[in-house]
Parts: sequence; C-alpha cells; structure tokens
Amino acid sequence: MSNIPHFTGRNVPIEEIATALSVPEDVIVLGIEYDTLKFGTIVRFGGTNYYICPDKKVWEETGYFKEG
Repeated sequence: MSNIPHFTGRNVPIEEIATALSVPEDVIVLGIEYDTLKFGTIVRFGGTNYYICPDKKVWEETGYFKEG
C-alpha cells in the first residue's frame, strides 16, 4: 500500500498553505516571490498577482495534503 496521495493538480490557496504551516500568508507570498519556496509560481497579469501552488508540489515540499 502506498502513502502517496491521489493528486489532482488542485491549486492550493495561499491561505490554506499558511494555515497548515502556521505562518502568516505574507511568508508564503514572499517565499514564492523570492523563489525560496519551490512549490509555487507567481504569474503577474493585468496588475494582479496570481499564485499557482499545485497540490503535488506543496506535498513534496511541505508534507501537507488535503483532498478536494
């Protein structure tokens, strides 16, 4: 039996990651922007920042996973 979760490619929200890791959201945002947190990518479009954090990458880097 495997302990690897069933990944769907779900984009894990910054708020959810911050809560799971018990850190402020700004820590996650800055970590992604400065490329120190490798589970996320920032996309800038029309003056808005979008953070893409696939569930598999978040799990690989932090051990956090939530279905759905």
